[in-house]
Amino acid sequence: MRWGCALVIAGALLVGCGDMGGRDGDDTGEPAVTIPFRKDGELTFFAGDDAEIVTIDIEIADSDSSRQRGLMQRDSLAERAGMLFIFPIQETQSFWMANTPLALDLIFVDADSQIVDIAKYTRPYSTRSIVSAAPARYVIEVRAGFCDTYGISEGQTVRWMRTVDGG
Repeated sequence: MRWGCALVIAGALLVGCGDMGGRDGDDTGEPAVTIPFRKDGELTFFAGDDAEIVTIDIEIADSDSSRQRGLMQRDSLAERAGMLFIFPIQETQSFWMANTPLALDLIFVDADSQIVDIAKYTRPYSTRSIVSAAPARYVIEVRAGFCDTYGISEGQTVRWMRTVDGG
């Protein structure tokens, strides 16, 4: 009888632990919540001679809650799309990839719209901090490989504009 109770308790503990990998969702068989991309504007990257490199659609994260959520729970992102994080002040920025299933490039931009640092090919679901090498006011998240594909580098500039209707 004692072994039967022990097996029942052990089984309940194993079932209760489920996937503890830090990902959202549960073990009920329900699909994890995914959040669709919302176009809030456009952002253009410029070379040092002010030549346009590429323009992307952006979703803007300018509130505490939208900055905290970021691209978590996004299972896809178009090649020419990204998220623009707007911070109230310029300072060293720190990000992590917890609950983010996509590998990303993070582009740190100062208040003068100049790229001051880039973190390429970040690891999905990582809790390791990604810290800007210089103070930044803006951070742009795009699909991993974007910076290599389009030749985006430190010293280049960006300009963005919000769409009036939010889409």
